[in-house]
Amino acid sequence: MSEEALVLTVESPASCLRCRNCGAQFPLIAVHACAECFGPLEVGYDQEKLNAVTRAQIEAGPQNIWRYAPLLPVGQDPETRATLNPGMTKLVRADRLGAELGFTAPLWVKDDSGNPTHAFKDRVVSLALTAAKGLGFTSVACASTGNLANSVAAHAARIGWPATVFIPADLEPSKIIASAVYAPRLVAVDGSYDDVNRLTSELGETDEFESTAFVNQNVRPYYAEGSKTLGYEVAEQLGWKIPAQVVIPIASGSLLTKIDKAFAELAKIGLVPNTPWKVFGAQSLGCSPVAEAFHAGHDVVQPVRPTGIAKSLNIGNPADGPYVLDAVRRTGGSIAVADDDDIREGISLLARTTGIFAETAGGVTVSCLAKLVKDGLIDTSQETVIYNTGEGLKTADVLDVHPTHRIKPTLKSATEAGLLS
Repeated sequence: MSEEALVLTVESPASCLRCRNCGAQFPLIAVHACAECFGPLEVGYDQEKLNAVTRAQIEAGPQNIWRYAPLLPVGQDPETRATLNPGMTKLVRADRLGAELGFTAPLWVKDDSGNPTHAFKDRVVSLALTAAKGLGFTSVACASTGNLANSVAAHAARIGWPATVFIPADLEPSKIIASAVYAPRLVAVDGSYDDVNRLTSELGETDEFESTAFVNQNVRPYYAEGSKTLGYEVAEQLGWKIPAQVVIPIASGSLLTKIDKAFAELAKIGLVPNTPWKVFGAQSLGCSPVAEAFHAGHDVVQPVRPTGIAKSLNIGNPADGPYVLDAVRRTGGSIAVADDDDIREGISLLARTTGIFAETAGGVTVSCLAKLVKDGLIDTSQETVIYNTGEGLKTADVLDVHPTHRIKPTLKSATEAGLLS
């Protein structure tokens, strides 16, 4: 694709792609790795354009992620968007959960299960496909642990693009169904997500996929910026302020780093007071390479072979691992881990105290929150937000639940069961 293919509107604050390692700059094209050092690229912005954005401008926008279009690299013109219009999901005050864990300050759950495909991935896919349209692509593909496949398939169906989604063959059946229903080309690969991701990297270099946007590869810099909207929304929903503490699940690590980036951008622009915040990470014990590096004091992450029920977090070689370590350490946070039993208990605890049914990633986050509190790492007197990134029905098969009673349709049977005195 030529670098001239991506045409941003004059209002776009995006100015370049910038290497996160060496700082080298490149045009706004379809590439995700630095030609100088092979480091990852992210979108760079014109600070003067960002500084011109006001709260009033944002508040006048639509009730979805595109209210933040003045802070994003694509989508300023509604006609250019390829989107299901996700975002502005509920920020739920979790007083009963907070009381159970000993919080005296407000505890909130940012519940992103309310997005169109019931996970936060709709945010990143909306940006990725909008960028892909501008770059001249005509089809889309991805490697996914499930939620991304669902979102890519749904977005492609909306705009009429061919889609090819690659998933590990042992993915949860409900997530396979939630992709297949949109009729993409659905490819199950015998291997882990890391194996799938490696394969799609190779496929992206072939002639057959020349006109295909791989959302988490060749258009990844634009894709990743969608996660910032989870930071923007929380700050706006709290009355334009940054929460003192956030707990975020870690898969590739991009979600955590982009929420941290969003808070920093808002403070630098002056849309929120520049108050300190701490970023805490949550990982499954079956796939915890970032947590292991953090507690060992390492600056790099050693890849692992993932196991465990939190399959949406099972990325054994997380691309943003080193940047997660930086964000957590810089802000004074920490990273906790949860085993499979902890995850199930976290799902149940969140459900019975808030009415929110989270997928396994949410169970990881709630369980890790409890551990961080127990270990004295989370300050229960400080306002805290935890992120639920997906709907529990996607991973319901991990729970072993049954009716509490089984009776005949008679008052006698109800009485015998103890339902009546």
